[in-house]
Amino acid sequence: MSENNSVSPLIEKTVFPILFALSFSHLLNDTIQSLIPAIYPVIKTSYRLSFSQIGLITLTFQMAASLLQPFVGLYTDKKPQPYSLAVGMGFTLIGLITLSQSAHFYNMLISVAFIGIGSSIFHPEASRMAHAASGGKRGLAQSVFQLGGNAGSSFGPLLAAWIIVPYGQFSVIWFSAIALLAIVILSYVGNWYKGFMIARSKKVVIQTEVSRFSRNKVIFSVAILLLLIFSKYFYMASLTNYFTFYLINKFQVSVQTSQIYLFMFLFSVAAGTLLGGPIGDKVGRKYVIWASILGTAPFALLLPHANLFWIGVLIVPIGMILASAFSAILVYAQELIPGKVGLVAGLFFGFAFGMGGIGSALLGKLADSKGIAYVFSICAFLPLIGLLTGFLPNIETKKK
Repeated sequence: MSENNSVSPLIEKTVFPILFALSFSHLLNDTIQSLIPAIYPVIKTSYRLSFSQIGLITLTFQMAASLLQPFVGLYTDKKPQPYSLAVGMGFTLIGLITLSQSAHFYNMLISVAFIGIGSSIFHPEASRMAHAASGGKRGLAQSVFQLGGNAGSSFGPLLAAWIIVPYGQFSVIWFSAIALLAIVILSYVGNWYKGFMIARSKKVVIQTEVSRFSRNKVIFSVAILLLLIFSKYFYMASLTNYFTFYLINKFQVSVQTSQIYLFMFLFSVAAGTLLGGPIGDKVGRKYVIWASILGTAPFALLLPHANLFWIGVLIVPIGMILASAFSAILVYAQELIPGKVGLVAGLFFGFAFGMGGIGSALLGKLADSKGIAYVFSICAFLPLIGLLTGFLPNIETKKK
């Protein structure tokens, strides 16, 4: 049986307790992150912020969460840090507490930057640990890991509607208990990974896998994958950060009602997350990428022209179909560049966060000048970039 790892497999079977612990920690981490866009309607009114300032808050968070990730991944490829996840969550805890106390716009920027730094430490190493616990089922492992994150992201609007809107910005501090719980769980995962590394150090290296494609082909393919990430996360930025404002502006719904619609979208994203990885393991990741990016286009193009009822209907398949993309793209890239699990995870998670932040800032500026409805009519065309998937090599046909 051929191996895809650079060393003899230490784990013959998938270690589901570790995958579930990582997924649950991802849920807690992204629940905290989701509070940032979820409180936008509150702080926009309280502090009289413009859409551009809202976009700048997201940009600060996303850039802090993205720029460090490739460097974290590159460093931990060489020197894995089993307790880095707990340390990263400590940064998130600091940001969460200071955000609840922030009374000025620039204090908010500093607070979300701390949360972003925590995220930049969490994602590459957590992805590596999921890879280590996969037992060879890499797509499944990444999907389980991503499921937790997307489920956590979906909780933000509900928490905002139930807690932050009624009780105000200070209630954000109550969620510090979530960060403390995550630190405890991630310390347990760190103990397991420390044992994994000790066991690995005693194994004999059997096979070192090199890429099956030329350097230029790999660079070209990574460029296409990053363009697909751009398409996905620019479109996601429009929905995650401005969907509530769009509904309030166009249909005059309440803030709480708009948050329910946002939850419907984000929960659909969580529900669809688990599909991409296992299907990619069976039928090939390129096909999943095709379906998940390009398959969103018909629904996205209809959304700006729909009434409130049909928006509630369309937002569900948009979320579910689009969600399956990231796990497939990430594992595809890791197979394209074998032996660089942390670097690839850091690059793609970092680029995804960066595109989300830049997209939010640019779309906020566009909303101020052209109106929120114009933003959604333009973003509807982004999933058509999925046509570029046709230029990707079929990795599965290259395997023996």
